[in-house]
Amino acid sequence: MVAALGLGLAALGRPAYITTDRAADLPADRPPAVMRARTHEMLDAAVSLGVRYVDAARGYGAAEEFLASWVATAADVPFVASKWGYRYTADWRADATRHEEKDHSRAMLDRQWAETTALLGPWLRLYQVHSLTLNSPLFDDAAVLARLGEIRAQGVEVGFSTSGPDQAAAVRRGLALTVDGAPLFTSVQSTWNLLEPSAGDALAEAHAAGVRVVVKEALANGLLAGHPALAGEHPADRLALAAALAQPWADVVLTGAVTVSQLESNVGATGLVVDPDAFGALATPPAAYWAARSRRAWA
Repeated sequence: MVAALGLGLAALGRPAYITTDRAADLPADRPPAVMRARTHEMLDAAVSLGVRYVDAARGYGAAEEFLASWVATAADVPFVASKWGYRYTADWRADATRHEEKDHSRAMLDRQWAETTALLGPWLRLYQVHSLTLNSPLFDDAAVLARLGEIRAQGVEVGFSTSGPDQAAAVRRGLALTVDGAPLFTSVQSTWNLLEPSAGDALAEAHAAGVRVVVKEALANGLLAGHPALAGEHPADRLALAAALAQPWADVVLTGAVTVSQLESNVGATGLVVDPDAFGALATPPAAYWAARSRRAWA
């Protein structure tokens, strides 16, 4: 069983993304039909390999639509999570000037909740705020918080993801939110990898409080998949993922694989025993890491 590995659809639901070597992993022509077929292939492979968690978002292009068309006929459906708060704006153009737009308003939540449930309603287990940061208006928006409380009361778990150099503070502030006297969020998804481990202490606190912790970008959008500091007996992708899986507070570690061979290699990380502290020299200042990430080209 690969109980702690999940498949993220950020790189499968749209023609362009910021992952390293994307041109080598996907055909040059990526119409929706091609990406849908690839997504279905990846989901079939993930289930066959024991992966029990799938992560999507409204902002991931057509990821929810691709996932919905797969689960409708799947015999074995894993845990399904999705997110709201970004709209996809590239109109399926890989060369678009802007690919997504953030909006944490009540109107956006209402619209995207309706869209998500129309596609994934019978299977949706977790609905998350997409990329919650310290400056998000959500923290002081009573209407948004009340609506999230209503969604929770309907039986769908609510959570949030984080990004940016202040992830740790965003995690702590998000987990302090309450609705009707109870903590609002029971799941948090944050970037953690050997280059950017700064959220680790806050995620450990979340785990200790009984909150599910999901790690995203454990391969740093492909930067760690071939990192020379990880060269050795085992493939670099396995070592980087194994380091995330080894964190005692991590419940799920997402892979952003877009080929079956990548996924098969990633799954091999679950059999490795590593000491994450051995790679501590790879860590970079969070501000520098996120500044570099923001400059990465979509391709």
